[in-house]
Amino acid sequence: MIHLVDSGILLRLVEPSDPHHKAIDDSVMRLFARGDRLVASTQNFAEFWNVCTRPKTARGGLGLTIPETERRLQILERLILVLAEHAGTYSIWRRLVVQYRVSGRQVHDARLAALMLAHGLTHILTLNGADFARYPAITVVDPCMP
Repeated sequence: MIHLVDSGILLRLVEPSDPHHKAIDDSVMRLFARGDRLVASTQNFAEFWNVCTRPKTARGGLGLTIPETERRLQILERLILVLAEHAGTYSIWRRLVVQYRVSGRQVHDARLAALMLAHGLTHILTLNGADFARYPAITVVDPCMP
């Protein structure tokens, strides 16, 4: 099975001091042991870079240097395949945002849902399951839930 990995998972996977790191690392190792594959979108990797390089004084920023962020990204790229953009993503996204009345920050999650649907993916590894609950074709896998 293929799982899309949400940005919050990427961030915590390479941050051993994060309280969710162990649960996420254990979950990823279980998925790999089962033979599952992990993918992330270019959007996820861009969000990862944003949070890593954002100053610590800004909301959620880690304040990492470019070289440290690059090192962490290289680690992730060895584990997680970058999912190519799909030509049908935009039309699916348009349908989803109207059908489910998506607005504000949730449009980014709708884009991930659209990309998943365009690629035929059904599972997302995320700590923000509520953000994807409106999409019945998507199954949330929360590594911190039993």
